Amino acid sequence: MIILSGSAPPTQQIRDQIRGLVASGRLAADERLPSVRQLAKDLGVAPGTVAKAYKALEAEGFLTARTGGGTRVSRSATTIPRPVLEAARHLAATSTHAGTGLEDTIRILRAIWPERSIEPETPDALRAR
Repeated sequence: MIILSGSAPPTQQIRDQIRGLVASGRLAADERLPSVRQLAKDLGVAPGTVAKAYKALEAEGFLTARTGGGTRVSRSATTIPRPVLEAARHLAATSTHAGTGLEDTIRILRAIWPERSIEPETPDALRAR
């Protein structure tokens, strides 16, 4: 999920990458993040580094901390509903398993996507209801 590289301080890299994951929809509203200790261990940094990044993202409205519930993506930080993100992840996994590439999967989605009619309603159409 998060990879530290480059010359920017680790706290900034963590913040920037979490912001990007939220903006891209890879982290959905109310999705739980790893604990401070777990992410620090995974990245090989001090827990205080991750805690500082989480606190900054909480102040910016990207994350919310819940006692006993961990740190989660704020509901106001993303417009991607969790069920949509979960379905997209399932589609990606199923497509990959079946050997279907990204472009073909996108073509399939476009082909089956329901069209919304935006035609103005005429008086005849209203009477027909």
